[in-house]
Amino acid sequence: MKAQELFISSALLSLLAWPAYAQDIYKCDVDGRITYSNVPTRNCRKLILDPVNLSPAPKAARTPTPTNFPKVDDQTQKARDGDRRRILENELAAEQKNAEQAKKALAEQEAIVLPNERMQGGAISGGKVEERLQPYKDKVALHDRNIEAISKEIANLR
Repeated sequence: MKAQELFISSALLSLLAWPAYAQDIYKCDVDGRITYSNVPTRNCRKLILDPVNLSPAPKAARTPTPTNFPKVDDQTQKARDGDRRRILENELAAEQKNAEQAKKALAEQEAIVLPNERMQGGAISGGKVEERLQPYKDKVALHDRNIEAISKEIANLR
């Protein structure tokens, strides 16, 4: 019984390795058109290809910073950090103002019901209203995401 199990195991393992078998590739010139195939025909020549390495690339060793690498003095870096903080805070204030305007525009549009949005009998068609309001909601969401991103950048400053 052991011999039969061993035979079945080895047969299964060989089947698993079968897809990895490399086939020959041929470059064919058919009436001036170049084609590639794994079946040789007339006007074809076999290509000699290097094996493909599927193992991951080795990690590069980290090299230390050269001693002659230009460095920024502390005072200059502090000035740059201050400028960055000021720019981000200005962007945040502008984005908050834009978000308020977008929310105000959305609220105004929500208060309006256009004649083509009413169905027979005076009921309001929710689909038409949502379709009209969607760009305003998208604009509010965009400004909210921008505020969140800028706030995160400010929080990451030294």
